[in-house]
Amino acid sequence: MKPFFLKYTAILFLLFAVSCKENPATESLSKSKVENAVRYAKGLEIYKYADFSIVKVSNPWPDAKKAFTYILHKKGVFVPDSLKNYTQIQVPIKSVVVTSTTHIPSLEMLGVENTLVGFPNTSYISSEKTRALIEAKKVKEVGINQNLNTEVLIDLQPEVIVGYSIDDNNKDYSNLQKSGLKVLYNGDWTEQSPLGKAEWIKFFGALYDLDDKANSEFDKVEKEYTNSVALVRTIKSFPTVFSGAIYQDQWYLPGGKSWSSLFLKDAGAKYLWDETPETGSLSLSFEAVLEKAENADFWIGPAQFTSLKEMSDANPNYKYFKAFRNKKVYSFSTKKGKTGGVLYYELAPNRPDLILKDLIKIMHPEALKDHELYFFEKLK
Repeated sequence: MKPFFLKYTAILFLLFAVSCKENPATESLSKSKVENAVRYAKGLEIYKYADFSIVKVSNPWPDAKKAFTYILHKKGVFVPDSLKNYTQIQVPIKSVVVTSTTHIPSLEMLGVENTLVGFPNTSYISSEKTRALIEAKKVKEVGINQNLNTEVLIDLQPEVIVGYSIDDNNKDYSNLQKSGLKVLYNGDWTEQSPLGKAEWIKFFGALYDLDDKANSEFDKVEKEYTNSVALVRTIKSFPTVFSGAIYQDQWYLPGGKSWSSLFLKDAGAKYLWDETPETGSLSLSFEAVLEKAENADFWIGPAQFTSLKEMSDANPNYKYFKAFRNKKVYSFSTKKGKTGGVLYYELAPNRPDLILKDLIKIMHPEALKDHELYFFEKLK
């Protein structure tokens, strides 16, 4: 498939060939060569022109059949007629409602968290900065995702609602758009690569006309991540690792091509299910996991458990795993915000460098002697 901007340039040339001499802005756009500002994310494209940006979200949910294109423009600038059928947003925006905790860190990294006016189920938010805004009544509760309170949102009148959806059944968002509100889909959660998720800060950078700031923040994360990967390239020992836990008689653990498993590979570990093709989770029996992982060196991410006792109380058979007996079980579920939200679920997509450093510290402590675990904690 040809990049969107090439298709757009060709169409623009055909439609405006006669009038381009009378419109220098159109003539300049049709001749310009603008590269996608996104390098790792597969579901996001950003093409930045002098006074506006074309933002394309091509994978807002798994197996999406359509893409969404948004035109972000500065006040009073010319936008070609061929782009006016797309959602138009004047930037920088001054107020926003976001619908996933993974959006919160991007706002804070850009220094625009004060523009947040609403969020569904605010108890999930862990960040101290944003929790302070909630407690000061500056961020309103707007229901729960997939069942938003349309009356509250219409009353708030945010300039933009940044939504996410698991499929194309989005009645709430459709109703909000019919009421005149502007909804932009964010697909950060569908990305599989660690840096691909983190790069969605550029989506918010475009909304706030803070592209340089977003690029700078991402570049720092990218540098820390790639430098950490380089640390383990010379290591020849690869400890074996498994993950997950039993839930309703099924053991759920990451697929071999999932976001979580890629961290383990980059951290110099041998994930025992790394050859499976799934990008989501696997569902296995206890016996199947025990057969393969009984003698694994580490157990990373045992679901919601926060202590070894809690694990053994839930299932005494966990004792058959060597990692459990050797107390080499590490969880991110212990680090929570004031109202119980798990920090990992909120911040980890934006800070893959911290996840990677944690995992390297756990499995290769000699490589990162000065690093203190940020998300993970050894269970006692």
